[in-house]
Amino acid sequence: MKKSICSSKAPAPVGPYSQAVQAGSLLFVSGQLGMDPADGSLPPDVVAQARKAMDNLMAILAEAGASAQNVVKTTIFLANMDDFSTVNGIYESYFQEPFPARACVEVARLPKDAKVEVEAVAVLE
Repeated sequence: MKKSICSSKAPAPVGPYSQAVQAGSLLFVSGQLGMDPADGSLPPDVVAQARKAMDNLMAILAEAGASAQNVVKTTIFLANMDDFSTVNGIYESYFQEPFPARACVEVARLPKDAKVEVEAVAVLE
């Protein structure tokens, strides 16, 4: 069985997907941009986008009854790998050891021309 998870504190999906899907004890969180859930705006700088993307991720986790401590794997998509150190510092502030496994890749383009997107897999207890 799978169940869709949706938080009003994160941007609504803009296509045929769920913010997150729970399958048994696993939670798969769709990629989150740094969009404001209230008006869909996207700040121009990578720092604000990374913080908001992580806030959106945390809001979805909370809706599922989870937190950053439940996250076992993340993927970060960057429009420019030159932003890696900046985004990495922001990302690190949301987690504590043991940190989730992670991949970080540079992509040609992200939706809405965003600078960063973060997705996650969590284990629900």
